[in-house]
Amino acid sequence: MPISHELKYCKPAVVSDALKTLAVYGNTARVLAGGTDLVVKIKEDIETPMIVINIKEIEEFKKIQLKGDMLHIGANVTFTDLINSEIVKTKLHLIWEASKTVASVGIRNRATIVGNICSAVPSLDSGPALLNYEAIVCLKSSKGERNIPIGEWFTGPKKTARNPDELVTEIIVPVPKEKNAVYYGKLGRYSGEDLAQAGIGIIGFANKQFRISFCAVGPLPKRSEKL
Repeated sequence: MPISHELKYCKPAVVSDALKTLAVYGNTARVLAGGTDLVVKIKEDIETPMIVINIKEIEEFKKIQLKGDMLHIGANVTFTDLINSEIVKTKLHLIWEASKTVASVGIRNRATIVGNICSAVPSLDSGPALLNYEAIVCLKSSKGERNIPIGEWFTGPKKTARNPDELVTEIIVPVPKEKNAVYYGKLGRYSGEDLAQAGIGIIGFANKQFRISFCAVGPLPKRSEKL
């Protein structure tokens, strides 16, 4: 299906250029990283942006870096990158497990975890893992920077706390110091590449404390604090 309306397109190589464009176009702009959701929406006229900003060429967004006890995941890091990362597998195993359940190999090769949380569909597989690890979403605009705890990020189905002139640059995930074990379980309608009909992520710590989060069982992915 072709794109049926005219739009502008830019591919900035540095963050500052992307922010300048967002400042001008605001809510009429859409950011493209993997494009697995956005391109479909544009083709189906669900989204009709004036401009698409492709951030794939911004090198600093492609990094997975461990700094102290914080893992920094850039905006261009795909689910395949996460699966192939030994740091993610050993330090944040729940993200690694959840990443392997996302759609198909082809989608995982393109789709980014930042794009996943920006799409904010209730069934997103990355939601329970990021909630359990108490991740932080980092944003920049031409006005400055701010950080949002992942528990405050999702504001409704397909809605987030991001302002129209802001760009998500990375997700910062604290690495647990305590010994732990994890599990991500996903209920689908059939075996294979399906959206979660229900998803649960669990971290169990050696001190018998647990963190449990869900996706696809309500309008938002949620951590069950009381449970």
